[in-house]
Amino acid sequence: MTPTSVMSGVYLITPDQNDSQALLAATEPLLAAGVALLQYRNKRADAALRLAQATALQALCTRHQVPLLINDELELAVAVGAAGVHLGEDDGDIAAARAALGPEAIIGASCYNEPALAERAVAAGASYIAWGAFYPSTTKPLARRADPQLLRDGHRFGVPQVAIGGLTPDNAGALVAAGADLLAVISGIYAAPDPVAALRAYQACFKEAQR
Repeated sequence: MTPTSVMSGVYLITPDQNDSQALLAATEPLLAAGVALLQYRNKRADAALRLAQATALQALCTRHQVPLLINDELELAVAVGAAGVHLGEDDGDIAAARAALGPEAIIGASCYNEPALAERAVAAGASYIAWGAFYPSTTKPLARRADPQLLRDGHRFGVPQVAIGGLTPDNAGALVAAGADLLAVISGIYAAPDPVAALRAYQACFKEAQR
């Protein structure tokens, strides 16, 4: 388990991949290379496939000691024994998720570009808040756009902050400098010619910020 007080690094999110063997083969080297969190997200799979994939990913995450979070689906998180869940604005109640998953669970909340959502999420027991999209996103091209000032101001909430949306190794460093504790990435890593090398390039953003 990753305590929220030391939650920092790359927050890897799975792509919409229905080939489970390909998904696991792509993900395991990335877990071994040191991601902070893995979120299972597959908007194209049916319930049976999501259960099978989440179960297999949970086993991989246990092996590599990386917490697995489930996107949107509290029941699936409970079913596979995941470390937590990530909830969008309309995807469920944070307090209910906390009650179901327990006090040690990692429960994240999408706050987009709205501090009021962050305030409510933290009050309800969220472990971290996620802002974005900061840049144009291929995954969510119509996503609300966020400004780095949200990260600068967001320290007042007292929980780790996630930056998401169109992040690249070239633009993510500025967000870490502004206050992002975690960089959430899907295609920037999974779709890269060398995903492990891409992961390391994102990880380098944190080292640069510490200089």
